[in-house]
Parts: sequence; C-alpha cells; structure tokens
Amino acid sequence: VDHLTSGSDSDYQKYWVDWFLSLRGNEYFCEVDEEYILDRFNLTGLSAEVQHYSQALDLITDSLGAYTDLDDEVREAVEKSARHLYGLIHARFVVTGRGLSKMLEKYKKAEFGRCPRVLCNGQAVVPVGLSDLPYSKAVKLYCTRCQDIYTPKSTRHAAMDGAYFGTTFAHMLFMVYPHLVPRPTTERYVPKIFGFKIHEISKRQRRQDELRDEQQRRLATPVSQIAAVTSAQQQQQQPEQQADANKEGKQAA
Repeated sequence: VDHLTSGSDSDYQKYWVDWFLSLRGNEYFCEVDEEYILDRFNLTGLSAEVQHYSQALDLITDSLGAYTDLDDEVREAVEKSARHLYGLIHARFVVTGRGLSKMLEKYKKAEFGRCPRVLCNGQAVVPVGLSDLPYSKAVKLYCTRCQDIYTPKSTRHAAMDGAYFGTTFAHMLFMVYPHLVPRPTTERYVPKIFGFKIHEISKRQRRQDELRDEQQRRLATPVSQIAAVTSAQQQQQQPEQQADANKEGKQAA
C-alpha cells in the first residue's frame, strides 16, 4: 500500500484504516471489518468515551468528506480521537469469531513476536491488556508456554494502550483454539558456581517442583475418587470423635 503512505490528503482521507494500519507501531492491530464498525450496536457506549466521536467515526469509515477543510487544531483533535476510537472498537472486535480468526493468523506468523525467555525456545506470544480501562496500562505480551507476560521490545509497541486488546482476548484465543496451547515447560535454569548447584536455590526449586507435581496429580485425579477418599477419611474420624466424646463425658462425671 505504498500509495497510502505517500502522505497525500486524498489517499489519507479515502483509505484511513489502511493508512492507520500501515503506520509503524500499529503492527499488533488487525483490520476491523467495515460491517462491524458500521453496526452501531457494536459501538454502544463509546460515544461517551471519545471526544469528537461522530467526526472520528466518519473519518474511520471514510465518510468525513470535508476533513481537509478543518483547521489544523480541530483536524489534529479529530485524528487523535479516531485513533483512540479505532483502538476501542478493536478491543471489542478481537473477541468475536471473526476477530479471533484474524488475530490467529497473525499469531501463527509470530507477528506479535516471540517469548524472550530462553527456555521457551521462541514460543510465539500474543498481546494482552492488564486493564480494560483506557490510559491505565500499556500492552504486554503473553506467552502460553511459561504463562508469563513481558514488555514488548520496541518502544513503539511498549507505549501502546493495553485497553486496545483488553484482558480477555489472549485467553479466549486459546480457549477457542485449544490445540495451539503448547505443553508447559518444566525445564528451568539452574544457577551454579564452579559447576556446583547453589544449595539454597536448589532446595527452593526442588520444593517448587514437588508442589507443582502434587498439584498436577490432584488435577489428574477424578472427582469421584477424591470424593471417595474424603468420605473414607470422614468415616474413620467419626469413631475417634465419638471415643473422645465418651472419654470427656466420663471425666465430667
């Protein structure tokens, strides 16, 4: 889309979404379907959150015919509002079936980047917001292998509002496409001095591994088996409790 980045007012006005997506730093965004934007039901409540809402929406949908005739101050304000409005619409769109499908393609191509953790072996990541409120938290990258979040490498991406992706999208993506979830990594870095493990750290890691294995065993145990064990324990405790009660009664007498 070289003609969209030429900077001419006519191209800018005619292809606003294409122009916006082509800007450096906006690579995390997918293209929101025009039909979705034009359905006012999908935009419920956004008019109260965005200044110059009507003009910003017209600009996004290439309906603001007299945009170039606005004075510089108003034009700049409308442009800023249009970017913000598109981000808020994007957050809603990416949790729809169509939006998830588009973001899935970007994830498969690792367009969001890869996990910086060495032991994750280049696992692809997805953008995630730490808050659904605009202007509160910057976007982070979520790795499904180590289940941790990271700050994007690029300062352009690191400054992006996390509300444009929301707290739900990243996790809904893997709920809808569970086959994409990699096996959690159990490998960890072990600090050593002259080839010997550091005792305190090694001890702590062993305890963490034991707790993890115990939790996995519990999760793998059928609910019926857990109920049977619990019932058996309760039945075993009842005679002991009755014996204690009888003993206390004799002492009181």
